[in-house]
Amino acid sequence: MAEEKKENKKRLIVIDGNAVIHRAFHALPPLTTKKGELVNAIYGFLLVFFKAIKEFQPDFVAATFDFPGPTFRHKKYKLYKAQREKAPEELYQQIPKVKEILKSFNVQIFEKKGFEADDLIGTISKKAPQKQIFSKIETIILTGDLDALQLVDKNTKVYALRKGVKDAILYDKEKVKEKYDGLTPEQLINFKALRGDPSDNIPGVLGVGEKTAIALIKEFGTLENLYEELKENSEKAKKIKQSLRKKLLDCKKQAFVSKMLAEIKLDVPVEFDLGKCRWGKYDKEKVTQLFKSYEFQTLISRLPEKKNENKDKTIKNNLKLW
Repeated sequence: MAEEKKENKKRLIVIDGNAVIHRAFHALPPLTTKKGELVNAIYGFLLVFFKAIKEFQPDFVAATFDFPGPTFRHKKYKLYKAQREKAPEELYQQIPKVKEILKSFNVQIFEKKGFEADDLIGTISKKAPQKQIFSKIETIILTGDLDALQLVDKNTKVYALRKGVKDAILYDKEKVKEKYDGLTPEQLINFKALRGDPSDNIPGVLGVGEKTAIALIKEFGTLENLYEELKENSEKAKKIKQSLRKKLLDCKKQAFVSKMLAEIKLDVPVEFDLGKCRWGKYDKEKVTQLFKSYEFQTLISRLPEKKNENKDKTIKNNLKLW
């Protein structure tokens, strides 16, 4: 069911490009064109993209991508994502083609050397509502993983794929609390600081599992508060079992390193013009020819409708946010 927008509320979709492409590549069989060109990630990405456009009817759309090479996290912790196997070359070959298609829809693409797509998503989603001319702007983050849940607030939701490219769930603050046994989105980086994240090689505290991490953060609120009370040997800290206390103290340094690695940046220096992200003003014939080149005949009939250019006259093309 499509999400209804309240009067005078505008909606921005921010796409986590790499995450959606990876999900699509692994979810779909190796679809090829008659020339033998692999296009399964492109096709799957478009299925997700079209579904989100139809469901949320955005006024603005932006896409973010990881910039090739190390990030500031790698510089501070050399083992960050070190265990990850390199994705197949056939996947990487489809990323520029997805970008080409997004550009044909006039979707603005954001990437920044030294940062991950998540950092750009965080920066855009947090800054966009602060400097705009509408009564409210809501951001929907379209992604294939749950790292962005820490960004959820009253103005931001996460539309995360759960299985394949068709099953997705929309996370608001209550959905996040439901998933993490009462933890708020803001507390998730503290949770991950203790629990760690094997997929990103974030160490956490050795021997602390999900249930223990949740219980500690629910009790102490933040990582900083936990260690402050341990230092002071407060009444609450005395209730922590000695074996767990030892684990926490032994791994204090890597717990704080883990929090730094897990926290999404909200202040990436990036040029962002909301006016240039207006959705719907694209050359349908150009998009159609591009789809034909990839033999996406069935998708041509499903092209999203172009928005009425006379609607929302208050939107200025050069609405600079920062």
